[in-house]
Amino acid sequence: MRKLLIVLAAVFCMGAASDPAERLPDPAQEARARELFREVRCLVCQNESIDDSDAELAADLRRIVRERVAAGESDDQIKAFLTERYGEFVLLRPAFSLGNLALWIAPLIVVVGGIGLLLARLRNRPPEPELSSAEADRLEKLARD
Repeated sequence: MRKLLIVLAAVFCMGAASDPAERLPDPAQEARARELFREVRCLVCQNESIDDSDAELAADLRRIVRERVAAGESDDQIKAFLTERYGEFVLLRPAFSLGNLALWIAPLIVVVGGIGLLLARLRNRPPEPELSSAEADRLEKLARD
């Protein structure tokens, strides 16, 4: 039973990207490809890089990256290809743009605006009316009982 657990743990710890048949023959190119794997999002898992994912699409993306690295393309060219094909979401660290800035700042603007509206409503609310003498007498009587 213990051997089975060890074998299962070893299988789970091995990533799909570590398959020796898929690796590039040049260690420098393989290292560059592995670095790119960590920067590309798995479109199935969405919270993992293709280096960490076992999804079939992640394996396809690893294959594409390796082919392009072997063809001599630069990292920027490979990222541009993936972004053109799958959209900017494929990058774990998307490039800075006004659209991305708006996505990051919009929640802050909404929270600050909501606090501002809340303060304005609290400041502009009408004062509560005073109790009439009959209401004050009745309240005093209820408090004594």
